[in-house]
Amino acid sequence: MNLHRVFGNGDVPTFDPFLMMDDFGSSDPEEYMAGFPWHPHRGIETVTYMLHGEVRHGDSLGNSGSISDGQVQWMTAGGGIIHQEMPQKQPDYLRGLQLWVNLPAKDKMISPRYRDIKATDIPVTGGSGGSSIKVVAGRYGDCRGPVRDIVSDPLYLDISVPNGATFVHSVQDDHTAFVYVVDGAGTFDRRKRALSAGRLGLYGRGAEIEVAAGQDGVRFLLIAGKPIGEPLAWRGPIVMNTQAELDLAFREYRNGTFIKSENRAR
Repeated sequence: MNLHRVFGNGDVPTFDPFLMMDDFGSSDPEEYMAGFPWHPHRGIETVTYMLHGEVRHGDSLGNSGSISDGQVQWMTAGGGIIHQEMPQKQPDYLRGLQLWVNLPAKDKMISPRYRDIKATDIPVTGGSGGSSIKVVAGRYGDCRGPVRDIVSDPLYLDISVPNGATFVHSVQDDHTAFVYVVDGAGTFDRRKRALSAGRLGLYGRGAEIEVAAGQDGVRFLLIAGKPIGEPLAWRGPIVMNTQAELDLAFREYRNGTFIKSENRAR
C-alpha cells in the first residue's frame, strides 16, 4: 500500500491521545490494491476518512461493507477485533486518511463497535473568512458532528478556506490539537508558518488556530482530543499499557483466543 506516514510511533507522546496518521492512496492501482488484509487490533480506535474512492471492509464481528467518497468509519477495537480493509480499483485515483486514537487503560478491553458515517450525515457549516467546515466529531459553533460518546472527546473538522480569507478557531484548553493540509497551502498561526499539502502542524493545548489561505485556497483537517497521559506498550496494530499486556495480546492472537466470546459474530 502506497502511504505517507504523517506521524507515528516515534512521535509519542507528543500527539497524545493520537498515535498515528496515514495518508494513503495513488492514481496507480498497483500501488494500493494490496490493501490491508486480515489483521488484529486491540486497545485503540481507528478512524478512516475516504476522500475519494472505495474501500471494502469485513471483520470478526460479522460486519462488512464499504467506505467511499466523504464517508467516515470510526472503529473502536477495544478488547480485540480482526478485520480487513481492501481498496477497490478506481478509474482515476484513491485517497484516504486513517487516524489511530489511543484508549485509556480502563477502556482498552471494552467491546468493539463500529460507527459508519455516510457523507450526507456529516453536517457542513460556514465559518470565519467564508470557510466551509465539515463537522465529523465535536462541535463548531452550534453544529455538532455525528460521531459522539468517544472517550478522547475529539474534535474532527474538515475545513476549506478560500483564497485570501482567514480562518480562526480556539481549541479547548485541555486538548492536544494538530492540523494536516489535504490540498492547497496557507500560513498557520500568528507566526505565519507556511504549510502545503501533505504537511502537518502541531499545536499546544488550548491553542488558537489562525489560518490564512494561499492563492489556491487551502483544505485541512483540524483534529483535537483530550490527552490520556498513560504509559504505552505498542507493537504493530496493538497498543496496551504494559509489556505483559502486549505479550498476552499476541499470545492470544497466536492461540486463537484473541476474540472474546462476547465479541464473536453470531
